[in-house]
Amino acid sequence: MSFDRLIEAIQRKRTVAVMGLDPKLESIPGFIKEGRTAADALFEFNKSLIDCSADLIAAVKPQSAFYEIYGHRGIAALEKTIKYAKQAGLYVILDAKRGDIGSTAEAYAQAHLGSGSAGADCITVNPYLGYDGVKPFIDVARREDKALFILVKTSNRSSAEFQDVLAGDKTVYRLVAEKVEAWGAADIGEHGFSRCGAVIGATYPRQLAELREAMPHTFFLIPGYGAQGGTSSDAAYAFKNGSGAVVNSSRGLIYAYMNKGNPLKFNDYTRAAVIEMNEAFAYLFNNNA
Repeated sequence: MSFDRLIEAIQRKRTVAVMGLDPKLESIPGFIKEGRTAADALFEFNKSLIDCSADLIAAVKPQSAFYEIYGHRGIAALEKTIKYAKQAGLYVILDAKRGDIGSTAEAYAQAHLGSGSAGADCITVNPYLGYDGVKPFIDVARREDKALFILVKTSNRSSAEFQDVLAGDKTVYRLVAEKVEAWGAADIGEHGFSRCGAVIGATYPRQLAELREAMPHTFFLIPGYGAQGGTSSDAAYAFKNGSGAVVNSSRGLIYAYMNKGNPLKFNDYTRAAVIEMNEAFAYLFNNNA
């Protein structure tokens, strides 16, 4: 199963790090942009980031919006990035947060996970429309041996406006969590997790602990680490026996050079930042050797 491959990469490389590939043109070193189109600069930047870190990370997470803004050329750069990351042996999480119903949801699922897609292993999904909006993604993921990360308790500050509202005696995020756990119950992999994962922010450690207990068979994607204020201690609540989650860092890794100086060495700074992140989570492996 899809998450089994990710878990095996985590164990082999002793890392839970996911690099978010969210390139902004204005933040890419100038020498990369020189003589290149915007889309080509995005890909060249991503290629260097993957080259310098593939042995140290479990996965990459390209955010589709940063490519879509450049039209079909940007989409082409995204597809090239996904294929290059796969060639480097990385698990690829496409962060697109798609959500719709019926034939539209089926089309989104096919576009991003189907046999004619660029080959991402997983996609983020918005469950606001209920099971009608999620089932087409589950069906395609099962058919193609892919996976989903479904939004449950997101890392942004205003998530509480909807997600923390009480619906009866439970919060909305808890109701969504229970649905996600149930949607994946019939499809558990070798390592004990279903193909329906959950997005839960490191910025809410109390909720992380609550949801880890409530979702024993759900694999977590943890945003909010680093630049958003989440720490390795906060993210620790996502794990059970050192397993069960990956942790994303975007700006803190891909733009590490911006606080260091020489943009010509941006990939060296990124590699150093990944090593620092791995050291922060080394306790997961040291305690479960």
